[in-house]
This record gives sequence, structure tokens and C-alpha cells, in this order.
Amino acid sequence: MVVKSSVFLPACVLLLVMAGSVVPRVSAENQPHMRAALDALQTAKKELQEAEHDKGGHRAQALQLVDQAIQQVKMGINYGKKQEGKNQVEGGVQSGK
Repeated sequence: MVVKSSVFLPACVLLLVMAGSVVPRVSAENQPHMRAALDALQTAKKELQEAEHDKGGHRAQALQLVDQAIQQVKMGINYGKKQEGKNQVEGGVQSGK
């Protein structure tokens, strides 16, 4: 079957544009690396909490730093969600705008 290039090329361009608008949105919403980092930090916190207490203050300091890191990752995830919403509004993706 022969497809005329006058129909085929615009259809391919349209598919690429549509795919480009969907893929970044999905990855920004899910943020798999940030979520994996959060999970790892929460596991580290649990392990530190279960470790013996006499570590010359280093275990306690590590717990504080892990808590700070958890907060930073959560703030990063929230920032990413806000930026995604902002990009949708600016790009005209959100309905009603």
C-alpha cells in the first residue's frame, strides 16, 4: 500500500507533537527518582533509629541530617508538582483558562 507523503508527513509530525506533550507531563507528575530517594531516606532513618545509641553523637547527627534531607526531597516533589501545574496553565493545557 502506498501512502501519499502529503498525508503521511503531517500525521507523523502531529503524533510527535502529541507524544512530546504527554511524556514530560507523566514523568513530572510521577517523579520516580525523587520518590525513590524519599523511600531510601525513610529506610535509612528507620535503620538509624534501630541502631545502637552509643555512636559518639554521630548516629543522632545522621538522624537530623536524614530528617532534613527528607524535608528537602518532599519540598522538591511539591515544587515539581507546582511547576507542572504552572507549565500546563502557560501552555494552555489546563481547561477553562
